[in-house]
Amino acid sequence: MLKEFVCIMCPQGCGLEVEIEEGQVKEVRGNTCPKGEQYALQEALSPMRNIATSVLVDDGELPLASVRLSAPIPKEDIFRAMDEIRRVRVAAPVTIGQKVIENILGSGSDVVITKNVGRKS
Repeated sequence: MLKEFVCIMCPQGCGLEVEIEEGQVKEVRGNTCPKGEQYALQEALSPMRNIATSVLVDDGELPLASVRLSAPIPKEDIFRAMDEIRRVRVAAPVTIGQKVIENILGSGSDVVITKNVGRKS
């Protein structure tokens, strides 16, 4: 089976082709650097994604605070992770780096605040 990807590891955007046989990568073509090969292997066998979204802030000068994952999670877990994140409400003030969910879905990745939001005056 042949899978095709566009590498996102550098600005070159190489067109990658990955030949897979019996669940194993047999060949990666099209990469111009080692990062492209690593990206192709990961995408072909175990695609990972990061999430950037927001959570509700009670009593905040803003109604939302931006959050992101501390590390990528398996692509198939994104919707379950978003369901958990949507249920989160934090009390102001919140600060950059503050964990709002630790080890989401047992993935080892935390959901962390990426914008300071002070308390309403």
